[in-house]
Amino acid sequence: MWEALKAVVLAAGEGRRLRPLTETRPKHMIQIGGRPLLEHHLNSLRDAGINEILLVVNYMTDQIREYFGDGSRFGLKIEYAYQKEIRGTADAFALAEDYADGDFLATYGDLLISSNIVRSALDFHLRNKPAATLTTVEVKHPERYAVIKLVERRVVNIIEKPSPESVESNQINAGVYVFSPEIFEAIKQTGKSPRGEQEITDSIRILIDRGEKVLATKVSSKEWLDVGRPWDFLDANMRVLKNLKRKILGEAEVGAHIDGSVFVDENARIRSGAYIEGPVYIGRGSDIGPNCYIRPYTSIGRNVRVGNAVEVKNSILMDSVHIGHLSYVGDSIIGEGCNLGAGTITANLRFDGKSVKMRVKGETVDTERRKMGVIMGDYVKTGIGVLLMPGVKVGHNSWIWPNVVVHKDVPSNMIVTLQQQIRHAVFPGNDEER
Repeated sequence: MWEALKAVVLAAGEGRRLRPLTETRPKHMIQIGGRPLLEHHLNSLRDAGINEILLVVNYMTDQIREYFGDGSRFGLKIEYAYQKEIRGTADAFALAEDYADGDFLATYGDLLISSNIVRSALDFHLRNKPAATLTTVEVKHPERYAVIKLVERRVVNIIEKPSPESVESNQINAGVYVFSPEIFEAIKQTGKSPRGEQEITDSIRILIDRGEKVLATKVSSKEWLDVGRPWDFLDANMRVLKNLKRKILGEAEVGAHIDGSVFVDENARIRSGAYIEGPVYIGRGSDIGPNCYIRPYTSIGRNVRVGNAVEVKNSILMDSVHIGHLSYVGDSIIGEGCNLGAGTITANLRFDGKSVKMRVKGETVDTERRKMGVIMGDYVKTGIGVLLMPGVKVGHNSWIWPNVVVHKDVPSNMIVTLQQQIRHAVFPGNDEER
């Protein structure tokens, strides 16, 4: 059986599309449902029977090493390989040549996947014994990914991000592979792609051109999610919380109402008048209420303070966040240590009702979400009465003075005053400048 196989998991990238969240942590360490994304990923591998894992790391390596250690507290045996430069996925997997002693599982650590996907790939590979097994998933916008061209189960081509009019299939590379040792020879023959990196898809294409058997098994999009953009973390958080089990380990005062699948960790306090509607995760040492409303699909980290008459909905609040009374946080991600002054409002719905747009790596991107709030880096402070418009990002360590309306992104380490905001005013609906 596949229990003897090892896994190689890529966790080296920064995640520049996720800034400002990744200015202070690797994307793999952003928490959903009380655990880093990478922990959810590794748990799926463990639950599928894989216990030995090589993590390929680079960006903020110490955070990953400190959290996961040797893997023993997760029921795993974890080793690390350091990718000195981010030179592509093929270059990263090449670091496993001395680690793998036969066929091995290979995955991208920023995927939220089920153990069923891992089992399906391993079982298919061991039954058919190809040089490589890919997994494919059907998506709405295949042109954003590597499209897989199949003849029955055989992979005949991989087309990286084709133009929309040339797309022949909605099946894309799902980023979960099982490789034979033949992949390492193909990697050695892999040149640089147009973006200057060695891509594992090019290595797989070399196997195909040599006539090697490369097969694919299809997986369900309900058990797979590529978490690459800020709003993807809200989707990932929702999926994780759907499986949350109700457990109240902390203190719930008389008069607190807790409905549905709500997890309250030890030393957390739910004050009288709080209304919590699950699924909701509340971390250790947090203090919620009184008289606040925590709506479904909200993850609250450790030592968070949610004050009187606050409403939080479908959001991620990282550790040590403080939200002052009379505030609203909806469809947002609030970084560690942020302090939101009384009456801070995250607007999450455009006035014209259109989908919210957001700036990602310098480009305006349609989130395709009708409701989208703010993405806030760590240790941001807002004064009383601050209003953040839909889809804005606030960089870490920035301060927003009282009564400012934030229409456009705020870089890190900035102070935004009312006078500056008026001088740089952008009228609503001007998406090109926001």
